[in-house]
Amino acid sequence: MSEPIVNTWKGPDRFSDLSKHAVAGHFSGHPLKAVVGWEGAIVWDSAVDPVDLLNAYILQAYKESCGQCAPCRLGTARMMTLSKNICEGQGAIEHLETIRFLASQISITARCDIGRTLGKPVLDILDAYKDSFHEVIQGKRKVNTGKYKSIVTAPCISACPSRIDIPSYLENIHLNRFDEAMAVVRNDCPMPGTIGRVCVRPCEANCRRAKLDESLSIRSLKRFLADQEMFAGMPPDTRVSESHPEKIAVIGAGPAGLSCAYYLGKNGYKTTIFESQEGPGGMAAYGIPSYRLPREVIAHETEVVKQLGAKIQYGVTIGEKISLEDLANQGFAAIFIGVGAPESSKMRCEGEDAGYQCFMTGVYFLAEAARNRKPLEGQKIVVIGGGNVAMDCVRTARRLGFSDVNLLYRRTEAEMPADPLEIKEAKEEGVVFHYLIAPVQVIATDGKVSGLKCLRMELGAPDTSGRRSPVPIKGSEFVIDCDAVIPAVGQICVVDCVLPEEDESVVTKWKTLIVDQTTFQSDKKNVFGGGDCVTGPKTLIAALAAGKNAARFISQFLQHGQCSPDETDVLQAIVSSKGMFDQDEAFAYPGGTERIEDPVLEPDYRVHNFKEVEGGLSVAEAREEASRCLRCYRILTAAL
Repeated sequence: MSEPIVNTWKGPDRFSDLSKHAVAGHFSGHPLKAVVGWEGAIVWDSAVDPVDLLNAYILQAYKESCGQCAPCRLGTARMMTLSKNICEGQGAIEHLETIRFLASQISITARCDIGRTLGKPVLDILDAYKDSFHEVIQGKRKVNTGKYKSIVTAPCISACPSRIDIPSYLENIHLNRFDEAMAVVRNDCPMPGTIGRVCVRPCEANCRRAKLDESLSIRSLKRFLADQEMFAGMPPDTRVSESHPEKIAVIGAGPAGLSCAYYLGKNGYKTTIFESQEGPGGMAAYGIPSYRLPREVIAHETEVVKQLGAKIQYGVTIGEKISLEDLANQGFAAIFIGVGAPESSKMRCEGEDAGYQCFMTGVYFLAEAARNRKPLEGQKIVVIGGGNVAMDCVRTARRLGFSDVNLLYRRTEAEMPADPLEIKEAKEEGVVFHYLIAPVQVIATDGKVSGLKCLRMELGAPDTSGRRSPVPIKGSEFVIDCDAVIPAVGQICVVDCVLPEEDESVVTKWKTLIVDQTTFQSDKKNVFGGGDCVTGPKTLIAALAAGKNAARFISQFLQHGQCSPDETDVLQAIVSSKGMFDQDEAFAYPGGTERIEDPVLEPDYRVHNFKEVEGGLSVAEAREEASRCLRCYRILTAAL
């Protein structure tokens, strides 16, 4: 069954091994029998009736048609009627040509990709199974209905860890339906104000509009909706459909924990969140400066979680005075661990563990700044790293009064993992970037940092990350005089501190929690985990997605005593793992619009305070920008 009977899938090479992934992925214990989607069809099982398969796909296309253009609205309805008649033994040969004609015309004339991608799979199945269709029609045979599952996705949706239906909420913004747009967002993202400000925007990197002119300002539009809710009096929807008696403990009030509590609350479960810090937000609050993410945004979105039944106990560190066993004894039926990655990685540099004054890790430096403290003194500071934490450190240092702020990175700017926008704004604020430099030794005078000994590097062969490895240049040592040093080279997890010693078998050597990658359930059946404490340091949207998905499986565990992925989980995993954005795609015509960006404070003003750097879009700007969406929806239907 590894080799398909029929394979008309003509997508890019990244889909060439779709059959391997599909057959390996099981739906309730059964492999896929066939798939049909935007690039054709693949059939593995001869028991699949192609007439029924095509009917299932056309039916889904009809259901998903937005109805805004007549060819797709009317054409898919007609195709559905004809296909249904054929399946019921009431078709005619000429119906096949009509279906073929309609599919072709819809593909040419439809406004969005539900219609524009309809032609190839329909024509492929009609061509590959011509005899089967003729046999059904001429024999007046009724077709047995099989079991199918369909998903609707898009390149931007597939790239988003939480799979937010981006085209849908953009369409609602364009149509001035802000309530409906926010409902779409909150269905998969419980913190739109946070994500709308600090997301790393994988959706925008996979936006097909960029092939025409520029990608959509998807993050800004999400923020627009959140600002409408917070500042324009649009109340959040905190309705709960049902209520359950079970109590659930959530460890950590960071993005993963708040997300899990939000969706558990929507499902009618009461949660208690245990947070070691004095306030909510985790690394979003104590690791992201307020000029990027104002504290009132986190406070508002935490309040929404509380309105859904969550209670938060601050200053409580699980693993010290309270254990997981204690939580179980207190009647918590399930536990979600979302403690993040709050510790800093080592530079492997001499002197970093000597306890010198004015040497401080980036994570701690940002946390102290978030508490309105100035933890370091001096004028010249050196930050080591190339990620967003490093960018936050140098930009925060400027706002705390350091006049000479330097960033050291051991590769070049091309390899920096930080958001390009963060790099740009740091440079505008006067941060000096030094590339191909690595620290060797922290130098101190009388126990206080006075310099940093460094080594120049050159790039060698690519490493496991795909970036070229930095190679030391022998004899290139030099010293940078400075008043303070901040390493910001990565973060590590501390989930082992939460677990008792006998449970350390569920922790990896990287101190991350071992859970099922789909259900987020650990070997201790009542314990779930998600976010950085499972994956290692990752994105905020990935943590929110983990909390959302874990909440669904916690609910399943409490109601049925076990967790198992459904068909949608497996189909989504296949699509997301292979990606959808075609780097080589070319449009027949150029675009003519520029994306609308958030307004930004002038550098000379913003470096002297922690006011939010980016402003929000106006209603008119948001509607205009949302109208640029191409609605690149795709349908994938699988026979089970």
